[in-house]
Formats: sequence, C-alpha cells, structure tokens
Amino acid sequence: MTSQKQSAEQQPSHEQQRLAEQPLSIWLKEGTTSTHESLDKRIMSLDPFTDLGRYSRFLRTQSRLHQAIAPWFHDENVQDWLPDLEQRDRSDDVIRDCQDFKISSDELSQDQSAASTIVIDNPYIALGWLYTVEGSNLGAAILLRLAKKDLGLSEEFGARHLAGHSSGRGLYWKQFKEALDALELSESQRLEALEGAKQAFSFARANVEQLLAPVTDTAAAI
Repeated sequence: MTSQKQSAEQQPSHEQQRLAEQPLSIWLKEGTTSTHESLDKRIMSLDPFTDLGRYSRFLRTQSRLHQAIAPWFHDENVQDWLPDLEQRDRSDDVIRDCQDFKISSDELSQDQSAASTIVIDNPYIALGWLYTVEGSNLGAAILLRLAKKDLGLSEEFGARHLAGHSSGRGLYWKQFKEALDALELSESQRLEALEGAKQAFSFARANVEQLLAPVTDTAAAI
C-alpha cells in the first residue's frame, strides 16, 4: 500500500504533463492573455493618438519598458538560445523617437530611472520579458498605422520603434517563437518565464497609468 502511494505521488499530474508538453510560446500566451488584452484596451481607451502631446507620453511608457529589458537582448548566454536577439532590441529606436519629440533630459532621466528599478535576476525570467516585448511588435502594426494616419509620423520620425522587420512581422515573430519553443526547460524554469512575462505586462500597465492616464483624466474633467 505504501509503495503504491509513493508511486502515485511520483506520477506527474495532468497539469504538469500539459505544462511539459505544450510549446513555451503557447503556454506563455495562455498565461497572460487576460492581462495582455486588459492592457491593450486600457491604452486605446486613453487615446494616445489623439494628439502629439498624448503620444509623447505613450512614447515614454515604451521607453521605460524597452530600457528595462534591453540588457538581456545583449546577454551572450540568452543570445545562444535565441538567434538574432541583439538585432531585435528596439530601445535605441524608442530613445530616438523621444528625441524627435524634444522630450526633456529630465523626463528622459526619469524614464531611465524607472527602467532601472526593474531587477531581472535570471535568464528564465528574462525569457518571459523578451516574449512580451518582442510579441508587442506584432500589435505595433496597428499602432504604426494610427501614428501615420492621425499624427503624420513615420518609421523615420517619431515611430521608429513601431516599425516591422524588413522580412515581415509575421515571419520575424515566427522565427522568435520557434527558437523559444526549442528550449528544453524544466517546470520551474517555465514558471519563471511566465512570471517574467507577467512582470513585463504589469510594468507596462503601471507606466501607462502613471504617464498617460493623468493627462486623459484631466482632459475629460475640463
């Protein structure tokens, strides 16, 4: 009886089996779908493309997010896992967009300080952050169209970080997911990756509320 009980306890649960068998990118997507959708709806409800002032604040939220994860795009160990990773870093593009809008040095310093508060202390948590930030380039296609149509911006001015890769957004994302899904991670490492993805969405939401929401709320009150 005791040996049978021990044997049963050693058997992986259905959820553990599903976790081990499901591609990492799919599992991360499932684990963050509601948070992701909530963030997207919140951003669009704040009308960041109504005028250049609101868009500049949206830019600052993007600057904070991309700067927070930027060092991991250049980590040699993670680059071994995800080919072409260094080329995917859009943090410099966001900074140049901010400079196009003459965002002050004080504000840029504030954004850099906000990004530096994020501590990503292992590569598996970094994988979740990278998944979130890299995946955002797919949705950026819609944002770029709005930036062009409503604000007259382009991939050369003000909206560089929203530009897609020359090979196409879909293919570029597919290549990233394939490399991500090829990694053989333990259950605990997958859970760390999921935690990283959730942290990235949470950080993005906090910056939207801090930088973009107050402007919209004030305008609504006038």
